[in-house]
Order: sequence, then C-alpha cells, then structure tokens
Amino acid sequence: MNGKVCIVTGGNTGIGKETARGLAQRGATVVLACRDTGKGEAAREDIARTTGNKSVEVMALDLASKASILSFGERFRATRDRLDLLVNNAGVWSRSRSTTKDGIEATFGVNHVGTWLLTKELLPLLKQSAPSRIVILSSKLHYRGTMVWEDLQFERRKYSSGTAYNQSKLANVLFTKALARRLQGTGVTVNAVHPGVVATELTRDFPKILVKLFHLFLLTPEQGAACSLHVATAPELEGVTGEYFEASRTKPAATAALDEAAQERLWELTEALAA
Repeated sequence: MNGKVCIVTGGNTGIGKETARGLAQRGATVVLACRDTGKGEAAREDIARTTGNKSVEVMALDLASKASILSFGERFRATRDRLDLLVNNAGVWSRSRSTTKDGIEATFGVNHVGTWLLTKELLPLLKQSAPSRIVILSSKLHYRGTMVWEDLQFERRKYSSGTAYNQSKLANVLFTKALARRLQGTGVTVNAVHPGVVATELTRDFPKILVKLFHLFLLTPEQGAACSLHVATAPELEGVTGEYFEASRTKPAATAALDEAAQERLWELTEALAA
C-alpha cells in the first residue's frame, strides 16, 4: 500500500480505527474521516505511534449532514490528486427514531444515504486513480432486512431499532451491487463486508450493563477489521467486484439483495433524497 491514499470513515474508533491502523502498517497514507475530530486526533496519534507511519491525518466528516459530506468532498479533492481506497466504515444504530440534519431517519440516513452521497462525491478521484477499491461495511444482519418501500423512514410504522438497522444493512448490499454494475470497466471495484459481531461503540446508545455483558461474547475491533483489510488490500481480489464477504471469503448475499429491480429502485430513491 506504499504511496496509496486511503479514506476510512469512522476511523477514530472500533473497527474503523483498526482498519486505519492496518492500512498505515502497510505503508498507506490514511485519512481518518470522522465526526469527532478530537477523538480523531487521539486515534491519529496512537496509529502513527504504533505503526511508525506519520502519514495519517484527520478530516471532519458528519455523514448525518449533506453539507458536511459535500464540504469534505470539496476539501479532499482540493488537497489530493488521487484516492486509491475508500472504506465506508462509519455507521449508527439508534435506539429511538431520530433524524439527520437533513430530516432523514438517522439509521437509514447515515448508514445508507450519507454513505451513498460520500461515495458519489469521491468517485471521480477513485476513477482517476484506478485500479482502486471501495469497501462498504454491511452486516450479516442484512439477511434479516426488508426494504419497506412505502415507509423506509418509519414515518408511519412503529420504530424498531433492530428493524431499522437490518434494513440499512440490506441497503448497503443493494447499493454495492448497483454501484458495481455502474463501475464496470472503470477499474474501480466495490464490495460489501460483514466484519463479524464486534465490540464497538455502535451500541453506545444502549444501557451500559447490557453493553458490557454483550461485549464479553464479541470479537475485538482488531479481529473485526481483518475482513475489511483483506478486501481492501489482497492482490488476488484485483478486479473482484459486487461481492459480499464474511470471514474474508465471498458468500452469497441475501436473496433480497440480489433483486436488480430493488437495487435500481433504491438508487433512484436515494438520488432524490440526497439531491
């Protein structure tokens, strides 16, 4: 990864931080794109110290804000002439229904719409730097997801944090498939990954005692980053695109994720929401 420029969203904590550390260990220039730049700076210092790689920087990015995403894209393009890897790692799991700064239900808005818009903003640089890669963190929970088209944002049905999260993770795989089709022939690949069930800050909104108990049975963030790093860097995956990975191996995605009409429906809907 020497000489390669990488962005990791949510790179200040958990799987994102360990993914960024792994990329830095491999010699990459790594940008930690995160909402909390204070935590980002602490993570940057830790990664630079433990890897000996000083080419780690922090940039502010809030995936719950269209203005922040557009500003990030503009600033990045102004200071960089290449982007070899985008790891869409950041995500939320909200206990109760809330909305992004643009009024979109937060779990769907951050995990899917914000990720979609950021990727779109960075595609010109990724194409210019090809061969390049996009890695999207989904989850095996996408198998339980259902796209309730008439009420994706829980405006009418009762909000369920699990249902909202599963739906957003299915959206991640639908997006991966639709984007891979659009990128054919460009040299840019895009794949979705399940990191494993990992102890991260994703459950920060849940009661602390439950989180502590839950974490006893989970993978470490370092273990969780292994699949992302494999899909991001493995030479044998050059040209592999539109796939879903678990434990660093391809696995058939949920039947619902393979529906091309659903992939296109979601794309058009997202385009309208992000406009």
